[in-house]
Amino acid sequence: MRKPHIVILGAGPAGVGAAYRLRREDRARVTVIEQQAVVGGNAGSFEAGGQRLDYGSHRLHPSCDPAILADIHTLLGDDLLDRPRHGRIRLRGKWIHFPLAPLDLLLRLDRKFAVRALRDMTIGRLRRRAKQRDDTFESVLRANLGPTICEEFYFPYARKIWGREPGELSGIQARRRVSAASFGKLLRKVFSGIPGIRSASTGRFFYPRRGYGQISEAYARGAHELGAEFLMQTRVTSIRRSEGADGGWTLTAIRNDGSVAMEADQVWSTIPVTLLSRLVGPEPDPAVLDAAGDIEYRAMLLIYLEVPIDRFTEYDAHYFPGADVVITRLSEPKNYSAGDEPRGRTTLCAELPCSVDDRWWNMSDPALGELVANDLDRAGIPLPAEPVAVHVKRLRHAYPIYQSGYEAPLEMLDSWAESLPDFLTYGRQGLFAHDNTHHALFMAYSAVDCLNDGVFDRTKWRDYRRVFATHVVED
Repeated sequence: MRKPHIVILGAGPAGVGAAYRLRREDRARVTVIEQQAVVGGNAGSFEAGGQRLDYGSHRLHPSCDPAILADIHTLLGDDLLDRPRHGRIRLRGKWIHFPLAPLDLLLRLDRKFAVRALRDMTIGRLRRRAKQRDDTFESVLRANLGPTICEEFYFPYARKIWGREPGELSGIQARRRVSAASFGKLLRKVFSGIPGIRSASTGRFFYPRRGYGQISEAYARGAHELGAEFLMQTRVTSIRRSEGADGGWTLTAIRNDGSVAMEADQVWSTIPVTLLSRLVGPEPDPAVLDAAGDIEYRAMLLIYLEVPIDRFTEYDAHYFPGADVVITRLSEPKNYSAGDEPRGRTTLCAELPCSVDDRWWNMSDPALGELVANDLDRAGIPLPAEPVAVHVKRLRHAYPIYQSGYEAPLEMLDSWAESLPDFLTYGRQGLFAHDNTHHALFMAYSAVDCLNDGVFDRTKWRDYRRVFATHVVED
């Protein structure tokens, strides 16, 4: 039987993961189209200042599906490092270890904050019995965690990350993004770090020796060696249903050397579903296009400061939930991989969520570097020396915004995509999901599991979609 030709749009983890498994099991001929010069998407890596850097802070969590983790171990070998988590969070002007540790909380946490949080916990049962007035990020967390933790941590952090008031966000945002969304879960996370209670994976993560993008690069290399074709720096401009009895799709794309057209039996898309509606023809109903316009993503500025010192701190990441500091997180890649190179220089990565039409998005690189330096001064961790260079990466589709009422337009857009024959949209961007890399890879493996003898099992895929809906982002 002739193997179908599947064209995969996007070479992020979901794209390269599916390509690798499709070819390893010889289920299809595969072509991957990626508009960037390298694979990995927002989970990729690049080189600057003699150091491999990631697009923000990334970790491969031990909760990764065992079969997927085994494949990553096989692909990376000794380059997949098992590392301890060692971050901290600035809460009410004090630094607390993150992930939260019982002893650190006891010794460092503001006593007034602790007393108020304890009071919230003791009356929590009565509060949970009260009927919620609505289903918003604010109401869900306030009912389960009380006002103290919400007002001091989750709500100001939400305003920074998503640019919305907590009451304007759907309750789904809380359930998908906050893994400790109740006092019971929060206490379990805290006390899971106690020796004798914690598991071997508690407080640890996997990280590739040459940056997080090495995961996607290994999958892509494995898929290529097994026969997958990769078209890099290629931007798809249209996807049209092929004429003729056999169906399929005709794709048109632009490359540096001109335009290219290709035929596909199936198209698997990992690009943002909002962009997809503008590429597929015939043009969808105007209501679908309107729905795509109602779905919003939060953008992200990644501001890299090269500092002429061996290391800035011992911590891999610093979290800033407070409104007095603009950035949300500062990471130091050297502390993820335990690398020493380059000597005498380290790079810091500051994350600044924003919108593509706000004042930060178009700010110059030097001005953004100064903004970060001022933030670190306010946080009490000033730069010990002037940066020798500042690099900025701008991500247009960093986080889905689950604004209240987003479910209706997303359902319309999703139903339209589901109705397309021989077409699949999946992955973090394709399903508008707040997922980690291991979740995106699970989606890719699940999609391949649904393809048998060239036929995609939609019923089985819907069962997997119900599993995807239970994913909660790992901190």
